[in-house]
Amino acid sequence: MPTILITGSSGQIGTNLFFGLRRLGFQVMGVDRRPNPWTGELPTVVTDLTDRAQVDALGGGRLGGLDLVVHLAAHAKVFELVQRPERALENIVMTYHALELSRRAGIPFIFGSSREVYGDIHRIITGESDADFVIAESPYSASKISGEALTYSYARCYGLNYLTFRFSNVYGRYDNDLERMERVVPLFIDRIARGEEVVVFGEQKVLDFTYVDDCVDGIILGIRGLLSGRVKNQTFNLAYGEGSSLVQLAHWIAEELSKPLNLRLEPSRPGEVTHYVANISKARSILGYEPKVPLREGARRTVAWWRECGRLSP
Repeated sequence: MPTILITGSSGQIGTNLFFGLRRLGFQVMGVDRRPNPWTGELPTVVTDLTDRAQVDALGGGRLGGLDLVVHLAAHAKVFELVQRPERALENIVMTYHALELSRRAGIPFIFGSSREVYGDIHRIITGESDADFVIAESPYSASKISGEALTYSYARCYGLNYLTFRFSNVYGRYDNDLERMERVVPLFIDRIARGEEVVVFGEQKVLDFTYVDDCVDGIILGIRGLLSGRVKNQTFNLAYGEGSSLVQLAHWIAEELSKPLNLRLEPSRPGEVTHYVANISKARSILGYEPKVPLREGARRTVAWWRECGRLSP
């Protein structure tokens, strides 16, 4: 079976992708700046992808026999990158180094992008070509736009075969490390469980939440299509395909926890997208992608996983 390299392998998507690929018989290697906190079974080379010397050491022999790179490593908290824009530059540097690993090895590349490339839209997305590369809403969205552009340029200049996946609010298991990164679903679970106030930035904010199993299924379909040569040099939205408000999400989580909801509404913060629902018809028709977990069910599964891993009382 092929060997897949995952950058950002210690993150939520990377960890779930490892287990999904392993179940199918793939060999997997990881690269991350920290060891994986969830499993010791994933061979991981601890490397800072912003450091050229460390990346050169990877390309100099620490990685070998690879068949495909899945690049997931990124600083992914939008408002945090508004406060610390240098992290957006680090995202671009990490993508460049991951592309160089792929180019030098002569193997295909999958880029984990974001729905942020569409900007703060108040319209129906009709297709992947609707991304607005003229106006970036935030340093984070600019870093993903830049990553997509670099990937396209490597395809043109070096014949690098690629797929780009635009993720949308991925949530689920292996995502409760609030000390490192605050994401909305684990943050809501933690605060509601503790009886603390939940702040929603944008009462009318509607987003397309993707349960992590659906996200992983889509990536694996892409890996298989890219390795077989059936699909290449395409960009796909990877989401559930339905919008839900943050207010509704908070109520569903409170129901699953059997806790009262102490909700406070605030205006949306700078750089944050306030409305997005993905058109996933292209991924359906070309990859056979079919998401299975709506947000209500995903909230139930996610709260159940928090209980299983001991973060919530029975």
